[in-house]
Amino acid sequence: MEYIRVTKDNLDNEHICCAISNNKDVQVSSKKAWLADRFDEGLVFLKSVERGKCFIEYIPAENAWNPIDAPEYMYIDCLWVSGSLKGHGYSSDLLNECIRDSKEKGKKGLCILAAAKKKPFLSDPKFLTAKGFTVADEADNGIQLWYMPFDKSAKAPTFKECAKHPHIDEEGYVLYYTNQCPFNAKYVPVVEDTAGSNGISFKAIKIESREQAQSAPTPITTYALFHEGEYITNEQMNDKKFLKLVNNRDA
Repeated sequence: MEYIRVTKDNLDNEHICCAISNNKDVQVSSKKAWLADRFDEGLVFLKSVERGKCFIEYIPAENAWNPIDAPEYMYIDCLWVSGSLKGHGYSSDLLNECIRDSKEKGKKGLCILAAAKKKPFLSDPKFLTAKGFTVADEADNGIQLWYMPFDKSAKAPTFKECAKHPHIDEEGYVLYYTNQCPFNAKYVPVVEDTAGSNGISFKAIKIESREQAQSAPTPITTYALFHEGEYITNEQMNDKKFLKLVNNRDA
């Protein structure tokens, strides 16, 4: 497999793997705008030359859009290989390149979000364990910060205090999200409309800066849904999923 690094110079012309290829689609344009602003902060987006979900996205942890304390670590936003590209060792290829690049840049190790059991849009803990990652910290909602130190003496990264106990003092459904995930540009408005037409209390809070993300009340900032102050899920909702969730909680 050949890989290509997406940069400011080729961003307009490259497919970004996890959304449709039409640059005029709001999902693609929102994600590419988010990426363009991160490249100067050290973000790396490496993907297969073939169309499909096969890429890794990582950034110096100091610039990550997550409330973590991980000085001199590299934070992996997303490592995703699926569909026909899964099962060929491409995840290992991408991770190995991230390790090589991070060591070359003098980083102390890698960190990434996961959970004890596989959750949607989070890394597989079995894969992480096999690659030498261990759990560094865990929030009350079960989201874990995994890490791979390059030096055993390196201090383990942690969640910031604001994220260790995910809870907010707002009623109804409250969603925190960013444009890091392209699906949000399409589906957050869908859920807003669905909630409005069904008389459901719903508020969407878009995180628009690193500072906001690093002080968020949740380890996951790409998509974090709360209800009556309680964290529920990081799984993106469409109208049907959202109504099913609401009905199950009301039952």
